[in-house]
Amino acid sequence: MSREIKLCLVYRDMWQSAGKYVPRVDQLNKVAQPIVDMKCFTRVETNGGGFEQVNLLYGENPNRAVREWTQPFNDAGIQTQMLERGLNGIRMSPVPADVRKLMFKVKKKQGTDISRSFDGLNNPQNLANSFKFAKEGGMIAQAALSLTFSPLHTVDYYVDLADKYIDLGAEEICIKDMAGIGRPVSVGKIVAGIKKRHPKILVQYHGHSTPGLSVASSLEAARSGADIIDVGMEPLSWGTGHADLLTIHAMLKDAGFSLPEVDTEAYMHVRGLTQSFMDDFLGFYINQKNRYMNSLLIGPGLPGGMMGSLMADLEKNLASINKWLKKNGKPDISQDELLIKLFKEVEYAWPQLGYPPLVTPFSQYVKNVSLMNVMGTIKGKKRWSMIDENTWGMLLGKSGKLLGPLGDEIMALAKAQNREFFNGTPQDLYPDELELFAAKMDEKGWDYGKDDEELMEYAMHPQQYEDYKSGKAKENFLKDLAKRKAATQGDSSNAPAAGAAAAGVATGAALSNSTAPFQPKTLNLNINGENFKVSIGYDEVNTPATDTNNAVAAPVTETNNNAYPKEDGLQEILAPLEGKFYLTKDTGEIGIKVGDKVSAGQTVAYIESMKVINSVTAEMSGEVVQIVARHGDEIEEDDVIIKLR
Repeated sequence: MSREIKLCLVYRDMWQSAGKYVPRVDQLNKVAQPIVDMKCFTRVETNGGGFEQVNLLYGENPNRAVREWTQPFNDAGIQTQMLERGLNGIRMSPVPADVRKLMFKVKKKQGTDISRSFDGLNNPQNLANSFKFAKEGGMIAQAALSLTFSPLHTVDYYVDLADKYIDLGAEEICIKDMAGIGRPVSVGKIVAGIKKRHPKILVQYHGHSTPGLSVASSLEAARSGADIIDVGMEPLSWGTGHADLLTIHAMLKDAGFSLPEVDTEAYMHVRGLTQSFMDDFLGFYINQKNRYMNSLLIGPGLPGGMMGSLMADLEKNLASINKWLKKNGKPDISQDELLIKLFKEVEYAWPQLGYPPLVTPFSQYVKNVSLMNVMGTIKGKKRWSMIDENTWGMLLGKSGKLLGPLGDEIMALAKAQNREFFNGTPQDLYPDELELFAAKMDEKGWDYGKDDEELMEYAMHPQQYEDYKSGKAKENFLKDLAKRKAATQGDSSNAPAAGAAAAGVATGAALSNSTAPFQPKTLNLNINGENFKVSIGYDEVNTPATDTNNAVAAPVTETNNNAYPKEDGLQEILAPLEGKFYLTKDTGEIGIKVGDKVSAGQTVAYIESMKVINSVTAEMSGEVVQIVARHGDEIEEDDVIIKLR
């Protein structure tokens, strides 16, 4: 009798590997039953990762979304799974232990069965609480091995890592091939090694299709004993997403495995609905380059899940670089040239940074530092002139021990900047906060919600939750969507194509460079049954990064500008990159003010850009005469932010 193998539809990850947003709850409710009717899935990935946060970003309640979205699968006996980031919970920055514990309890109550927990550095100590809290909350604790390819990340390393996770309480193992660069034979050996030591442990393979290896890896994983294979489906399979259901199904069936047939009518229904969601608004946030596979990513190993934000970053950075090149009489470079420079720099920088697995958030850290290196060297600066504070936290051990040693260049820089290394338990750096947020909710008169789910959401995503509650998030989203829709009027080549569902065409281009002959001042939008009249400005089309959890202090109220009369001969501190300007990065820090003396190399401000906080240092000593930028302002690269005498 042929061995049975099961399939999981990663519907959440399909969207987030393609673009910025996920469908609204009304759209998810439409597609849930047709997914059930396909009759081929044992599991569906419903939430976790950025799902809850992006709901907040467009002004919707993520708790309602999770409860309603998981219910049809619960009723049908299909297991639901979520992705969580260990120490970072379901955001990009570390989360206190009491908030993490409540998260698992809430997600189980909301209908999520399985927690796929991963640590960006594969540190067992960071996942011990995840396994413990998941099981205490009634969830199945699945541990993900973040797969990457380096001299240190060997087959034996991953098999031994699975042992450590299982010893700490993991009940299942996921091979998380987030960049799709796991070599198929090695993937098979990892699965076989785990199954030999733990024959009763369920193993699930998750592979992105970006460089094209994941189909072969799925087959090798199945032949070596994997129990479940994750798949995507049209119109969001392939590209930076996942291997397609129909391809994997046909391949496994031909290999002799037993698996349920796909209900074709239901499949076409899900496919059409998914396309209609793209045509509605989601396609406006999908970069077309994310719909293509790219074998060049085998070298740098960057994951598909971050390519959306990467391409948006490159558009902004390319404009900045070419502006500088033009000013200095040098020829422009193309986006492809910049991309290749970045990929080469990642390959150089990654070993220097201790070989962190290229998975959220550390893939962003490696990419950001590499991009800053590329931009700096083009402009005649030295490497490592801009390392953000989040990356320094990783390098100094605040996220746990790196697998590889830091390079000589980084160690010399840490010494020069008097950086202190941390050798303790990372969770200890983040004390409990639930009581703090409960008190804030009491002051505001906000309800904690069913099963304390609103309290959990506020503590997990404080700024986004406040913006959601105030209506600011929905207002910002509607304005941004209106800009994108307005930019396509009169230029149908940039709009999500009507009727594309029938043809199975993935649509929705990046619109930041598009122009249109007609740009209206207002636009009427119907969102989830509600009509909105939106006023439109045309200052900027690009959107901010999806995840901005880094804490920043409340806006400064005093005005520092023009505190001294204008005078010639002042030294100017320029913004090293575009982003949001802050004088402090947390509430306990005191920012500089007019009259302060600063020394060369001193941190004087911060810029939030590309999902991280970047320090701005003074290149000269002097007295602060004027603080030109205001706390919280959006600034451009090379803007004057501070003047010194």
